[in-house]
Amino acid sequence: MANRREFISTATLTAAGIALAPLVACSQEQPAASAAAPSTAAPKPFKGPLLTRAVPATGEKIPVIGMGTSGSFEVGTDGASRAPLREVLDTFINAGGSLIDTAPTYSTAEDVLGDLIADAKARQKLFIATKLSGVSGREEGLAQFDDSLRRLKTDKVELLQVHNLRDTAAQIALARELKQQGKTRYVGLTHYREDGQAQLAAEMRQHKPDWIQINYSPVSRGAEKTIFPLAKELGIAVMINRAFEDGRLISQMRDKPLPPWAAEVGADSWAQLILKYVLSPPEVTVVIPATSKARHQLDNLKAGTGQLLDAKQRDALVAALA
Repeated sequence: MANRREFISTATLTAAGIALAPLVACSQEQPAASAAAPSTAAPKPFKGPLLTRAVPATGEKIPVIGMGTSGSFEVGTDGASRAPLREVLDTFINAGGSLIDTAPTYSTAEDVLGDLIADAKARQKLFIATKLSGVSGREEGLAQFDDSLRRLKTDKVELLQVHNLRDTAAQIALARELKQQGKTRYVGLTHYREDGQAQLAAEMRQHKPDWIQINYSPVSRGAEKTIFPLAKELGIAVMINRAFEDGRLISQMRDKPLPPWAAEVGADSWAQLILKYVLSPPEVTVVIPATSKARHQLDNLKAGTGQLLDAKQRDALVAALA
């Protein structure tokens, strides 16, 4: 996951009484390059609480802004590398965030996340989603899951997903077995590209998971055609990845003024507008941008407050990003 460059955006975390510098959101795969000039606007407060959406299978409410760990949490054991991530996690928890998505194949991400959660004594506040990733057969999947629990320093996770539809039948059967054992509350399927959405739709119909995860943004709207209607029909929660198109959308808009209507939805950055766009379809449960900077994290979280975008505003944002 990627960090994005800074541009006009400010916020403060009122609950913690901390005045923050200008905020930015972060992209999800590749880092953006240099930072833009800081904003001269007066700081604005972070006005929680975060909006929530219900998981169709249970009615459990989930804050709409989650957090990814690919890239951002793939660091070493040294304090200098982990200190910013500790602040990112604290910011997320203090603002009411809960869902964190990771995977055993994100190099050190599970280890780092597990250590930081344990240090913060925050496990009970979080909804951890991990994956069965790149494995074949029950035994490989089970061994990987047991290792994930060890790395995450926990005895269960909230969501276990079959990553990118690899060996789906065997792995979702294992996930359901682990669900019966109380090792996970939900099972899911993931993909991250539009060319995988037809297969995802077919697997949704066949396996009827509790959750799916897929890419969606103002310039990659394929999920609107099939995935969202099918999720609604089958009662499946939806997690969104790659909302910023690997940082490209943030880079593209960083020097452009916000549209006048941004204030109507309480947004003071392009990143917030993009996240609000992604959250506007009612079928979307949560979006998982990633970052290694606390000020970016606050900007992400601010998108989960106030109004989302109406149809006219969504069309205007699509046109602005064209």
